[in-house]
Amino acid sequence: MSERLAVVVRPDIAPGQRVLAISDIHGNLPFLRGVLDKARFTPEDVLVLVGDLIEKGEDSLGVLRYVMQLQRTHKVYPLCGNCDRWTVRFLRGEEGTEDKLLPYFQFRRARALAIQMGRELGLDVPETKEDMVRLRQALWEHMPRECQFLLDMPQVLEAGNFIFAHGGVMRDENLDTLPADGCMGWDNFLGEGLSFRKWVVVGHWPVTLYNPRVPTARPLILPQRHIASIDGGCVLKVDGQLNALIIPDVYGEALDYVAYDGLPVVVAEEDQAPSQDSINIRWSDRTVEILREEGDGCWCRHVSSGREVWILREYLYFQKDGTVHCEDSTDYLLPVTAGERLSLVRRCSRGILAKKDGVTGWYRGKFREITDDK
Repeated sequence: MSERLAVVVRPDIAPGQRVLAISDIHGNLPFLRGVLDKARFTPEDVLVLVGDLIEKGEDSLGVLRYVMQLQRTHKVYPLCGNCDRWTVRFLRGEEGTEDKLLPYFQFRRARALAIQMGRELGLDVPETKEDMVRLRQALWEHMPRECQFLLDMPQVLEAGNFIFAHGGVMRDENLDTLPADGCMGWDNFLGEGLSFRKWVVVGHWPVTLYNPRVPTARPLILPQRHIASIDGGCVLKVDGQLNALIIPDVYGEALDYVAYDGLPVVVAEEDQAPSQDSINIRWSDRTVEILREEGDGCWCRHVSSGREVWILREYLYFQKDGTVHCEDSTDYLLPVTAGERLSLVRRCSRGILAKKDGVTGWYRGKFREITDDK
């Protein structure tokens, strides 16, 4: 079977019409509503959803239907990401799909869109390939609009000086000849060293994975290369957020953003200087050795760097081969001025793990809790 080429859409966006770009919602409807509210999204704006609307979150079906509803009153352009592609291939009935996706459905269960759709129809998680076929037939019979919506999602959107693709693109011209799979999923896209004449807006790879020192979830904007990477780790990261890149004019160069993380807020009451030498243990390099237990955490050695770091006990988990992995962890101390608001990620015996302007780190000072919205 020949390789599928990317489907590219080129909507007519007027000069000065504001565009919001959001990627990697992963079935988190409260975060999507929250970030659109913070961005003051209106029918006068254009919303580009840069892939991975669904999968891994608790309400992929809710996100899907919310986006479908938005399209009736707003200008909304959803693009297909690598996680969306799993459901698309299942719905298409592509050869080998049942063998590949049956273990995924059994592992993800209620966090897979097809399973959420099936449960609404009274169907259990598939146990056999025959169950998979029956599930697909039921979805097309009872939810044809949702199914067709997913199949109709293109991989690339081009408008003015901007190109949007979930994984990335290898060039900013002849986009219709690009392979679709690469546009939907491209790990470590920034590591390829590519530069473009147009702005290329991507998701897929949480931006914190690019920083070995400090955990950050805010968009990574590289003017010299014309790349904006916007995946804030929503759902995938304990301290993740959903970013909305704001483009005032797709024929210009200006960029801004807002973010929503759904976390409670505290007010710092003491100053704190930032640490000068820190580590960000990330998903791509997360093997540690436990040295000793201490309170609600453990002192651990990060295997690849040799760095010793105190890690929350709840962030540690054992693999079948006996190795120990951890959630994204850091020893970074945030720069804090008394009176500043911080998002509270975790509280523990060594202070609080907090976020400031999308950056995660520790705060050891006194703080007070507040109840009003951020």
